[in-house]
Amino acid sequence: MKNFLKIADGCDVMPLMYAVQRKPELWNQNKLRTSIPESPHFEVSDIWLRFNDLTRATETGDASYIMDEHESIDYPAFAQLPQARPLIFGLMSRVGGERLGRCLITKLPPGGRITPHVDGGSHAAYYERFHIVLHAKAGSRFRAGDEVVEMKTGEIYWFDNSQEHEVLNASDDDRVHLIVDVRCKSAPVDGDSRAPGVVTPDGLHWVTGEANFQRLDGYARSEKGSL
Repeated sequence: MKNFLKIADGCDVMPLMYAVQRKPELWNQNKLRTSIPESPHFEVSDIWLRFNDLTRATETGDASYIMDEHESIDYPAFAQLPQARPLIFGLMSRVGGERLGRCLITKLPPGGRITPHVDGGSHAAYYERFHIVLHAKAGSRFRAGDEVVEMKTGEIYWFDNSQEHEVLNASDDDRVHLIVDVRCKSAPVDGDSRAPGVVTPDGLHWVTGEANFQRLDGYARSEKGSL
């Protein structure tokens, strides 16, 4: 597959998922992604852990600059969900990350859709996007380009968000993903430390593959925008 790369599986996501279940008030405190007219994420609920600073948007009413902003700040939910930190920073370490961008937890209900779109702007070109699957059942389908995957709970994927992509949750339960944007400079790790069956001290179960994030930096990115 060229648009998806599974880089980990069997990750212990239950501590974070349990913490999220116990703090329902964190959902939809920030609705920028879901309230934009004709947003592909209209049916999604979000918890922002890290995102762009919206002070300027609040003051001016213009949020268009966010498409091209690289800097993200911590939002209060990040401190309230410390269980996210081992997953995020473990991932960042393993893929050779040099800068952390947006991190958000997103929930799509049964029967929900994220309509076809392409992530554009310089932010999408600058960062690589990863999905850590906190909860998913069979029937939750993710398409990028001409490829479709059904991601499972505990898996981590890179995907090429410059390709047109969409999601259909045809399962009978919520689809909950932790989205992490990372600026990657080098290949994640050498082959030996990513051998099958190895659970590393960061708690993530890394699988073999040919991930080379220097190579991914060369992928063409569309200028068509979405957050």
